[in-house]
Amino acid sequence: MAKILCVLYDDPTTGYPRSYARDGVPVITSYPGGQTAPTPKAIDFTPGALLGSVSGELGLRSFLESQGHTLVVTSDKEGDGSVLDRELPDTDVVISQPFWPAYLTAERIAKAPNLKLAITAGIGSDHVDLDAAVQHGVTVAEVTFSNSISVAEHVVMMILGLVRNYIPSYQVVIDGGWNIADCVARSYDLEGMHVGTVAAGRIGTAVLRRLAPFDVNLHYTDRHRLPESVERELNLTFHPSAADMVPHCDVVTINAPLHPETEGLFGAKLLATMKRGAYLINTARAKIADRDAIVQALESGQLAGYAGDVWYPQPAPADHPWRTMPHHGMTPHISGSSLSAQARYAAGTREILESWFAGTPIRDEYLIVDGGRLAGTGAHSYSTRM
Repeated sequence: MAKILCVLYDDPTTGYPRSYARDGVPVITSYPGGQTAPTPKAIDFTPGALLGSVSGELGLRSFLESQGHTLVVTSDKEGDGSVLDRELPDTDVVISQPFWPAYLTAERIAKAPNLKLAITAGIGSDHVDLDAAVQHGVTVAEVTFSNSISVAEHVVMMILGLVRNYIPSYQVVIDGGWNIADCVARSYDLEGMHVGTVAAGRIGTAVLRRLAPFDVNLHYTDRHRLPESVERELNLTFHPSAADMVPHCDVVTINAPLHPETEGLFGAKLLATMKRGAYLINTARAKIADRDAIVQALESGQLAGYAGDVWYPQPAPADHPWRTMPHHGMTPHISGSSLSAQARYAAGTREILESWFAGTPIRDEYLIVDGGRLAGTGAHSYSTRM
C-alpha cells in the first residue's frame, strides 16, 4: 500500500463552503485540438465544489482509503519542521498544485527514498527539480490542459483591466468618488494595439484566439512554430525570439514554462527594449521576470502596467515589492484554480493515480519526467541542466 502526501492551500477564512454561488459547472469533455478531458473510472466529488483546499482533498480520500492507501493532506510546506518535511521520507506519491507548490528540491527528493511519483494537480511542474527527478527515477506528471483555458481567460481579463484602467476606476467607486478624469487619465482602447505572446502552446494559442476578435495585431514567439494555417487564420506575425518581438508590442503576455532558457528572461535589458508605456502580463512563472527590474520599469514609466498571478516564492511574503509597486494588477495564484478548473484537475489527478496503481501507462500528454528522462509534454516544453 502507498502513502500519498497531498499539499493544498488553506480553506477560506470563513470556513469550508456549505453552498456556492452557482449550482454547477459546464461539462467539458474535450479540449481544442481533440485531447479528451480527464477520464477517471469514477469520481467522489461534486463538480463545482472547492476541491483545491485542504478540506476539499481533491476528492481523493474515499478512493484512496478504500484501497488501503494512506492519504495525508496539509497546507504546511515551508519552514523547519513543516508537515511536508516530516511526512516526506516515507512518502510514495506527492501531489501538489502550482498555486500552493510543494517545492520538491533536489535536497527534499534525496531525503525521500520511497518517492516514486510527483503529481501536479494542474499544469506547470517547475516546482519539482526535474534534474533530480530524472536522477532519482521519480515520475513527474501533471494534468495537462485541465486549466489552460482558465488561465487564458485570466490573461485576457488582465490585459483589459490594465489597458482600460479598470482596477483604479473600481476603487473610485468603492471610495465613494466620481472623478471621471482620475479614471480615464490612464485608460486606452485595446483595439489596434500590437499584442504578443512569449510561447504559443496551449495557453498562448488560446490567448491569441480570444484576442483576435478585438481587432488587434497579433505576434508570437515560440521554439515550435505554429502551422502556417493557424498563422493565416489568426493573422499572426512570428518572431524568432522574445528579444525580436517585444519592441513591436504594446502588450506582451508570458505563457512559457519556467526552465533554464526562460528564467530571468524579462530583466532590465529586455524591458528597456519594449515600447515606453507597454503592458506586461505574466501568468506563467514569476522567475521568468526579474522582480526588481519590474518594479523599476513601473516606477520609471517604461512599463505602463504589470499584471499576473505568479510570485516567487509562493505564497509571497507580506513585504514582497510586487504588492505595492505602482500600476499593477496582481492576484494571488488563482488563474488556473477556478471551480470549473478544479473539477478537471481533480479528476485528472485521480486518473493518473488509477493508472499508476494499476501499472498501466499514464497518458503521454500528462508526463513530464518518466523512465529517467523528460517525457511526453515535458520533452516538448521543458529543458534540464543535465
